[in-house]
Amino acid sequence: MSKLVAAVLFIAKFAVAGLAMAFLLTRLFPDRFGPLPPPPSSTPVPAAASSYAEAVNRAGPWVVSISAERLLNATAAPLFGDPAVRRFSEAANSPVRQLERSLGSGVIFSADGYVLTNFHVVANAQRIRIGLWDERVTEATLVGGDLETDLAVLKIDGDHFPTATFADADKLAVGDVVLAIGNPYGYDRTVTMGIISATKRNNLGRTRFEDYLQTDAAVNSGNSGGALVNTRGELVGINTGNLRDGLSIGFAIPAQSAKEVLDKIVKYGEVIRGWMGAEYADAPYSPAEGSNAAQRGAQVALLLTAGPADLAGIKPGDIITEFDGQPVLDGTDLRLHEAALAPGTEVNVAGTRAGIPFSVPLKLIRRPGNLRSK
Repeated sequence: MSKLVAAVLFIAKFAVAGLAMAFLLTRLFPDRFGPLPPPPSSTPVPAAASSYAEAVNRAGPWVVSISAERLLNATAAPLFGDPAVRRFSEAANSPVRQLERSLGSGVIFSADGYVLTNFHVVANAQRIRIGLWDERVTEATLVGGDLETDLAVLKIDGDHFPTATFADADKLAVGDVVLAIGNPYGYDRTVTMGIISATKRNNLGRTRFEDYLQTDAAVNSGNSGGALVNTRGELVGINTGNLRDGLSIGFAIPAQSAKEVLDKIVKYGEVIRGWMGAEYADAPYSPAEGSNAAQRGAQVALLLTAGPADLAGIKPGDIITEFDGQPVLDGTDLRLHEAALAPGTEVNVAGTRAGIPFSVPLKLIRRPGNLRSK
């Protein structure tokens, strides 16, 4: 019995010593032996909507389908195989007129019937018809077009048309869900879904002024000119084309940029842009910044003889880094900056020549190449 008591006392002695040591350590190093911190909070990913019918119902009424017809000259097919006989046949050599139809989509921008679409949908058309969401069909006239952005404005008779509502461009983000509404392959009122894949896409060789939204929503033949909307049914962009059918790489012109073109065409019949008389490329790679680092700015490639840039002393090869107080990112950015200003505007242009900074004032002239209204 005495051995058992001794064993219990021995164990109790070490247990008390261990508790005392633990108490002492927690007082000396409270940060090491305190309570565990709570797990980091994370923002839950919202559940996907089960339906976008409300967005479609809001946007659908101001999206239209477009059919454009044009007559083309063609040579009649030979009626006879023998050249000697064919020579005496007037019908074999007489030109014939062929009717060509193209399909597209459009967006109603004003209650009095101004419709925006892509210029390539209605180019050289003798007759343009528009199908409304309520299945009415009406004739349209071409107000004017802008080849530089591939946009055109049409007018339909009437008033009290439903009009597009605009999304807040500053809140648009890559990953946002979007819906493409249009007339692909003649299937009017078609809706496809995707996300914003990228913004500010350029250098695609489609138009001179490129600042596209990229989406994986299906944008097929006939979708051109239609609406890209968010999940609230607000206009995000004007669908304009894709890389190739089936690749899920479509492009849209930002809605606000498209509206600026429409406003100018309605007011002037065309888009009038400022220009300093030069053409540009992106600045070359700079060895000083590393082999993979592109230099910021635009490199002057061509000059208009006796144009504003030429008269100001700007030379081919110069790197333009600042225009009218705004930094220049690349050639596309510089074109957008100068195009936003009216001819006659005085600006200051800064850059470098062989690494040496320069700054010159000049007055913009009108950029050539816009298409006047019919």
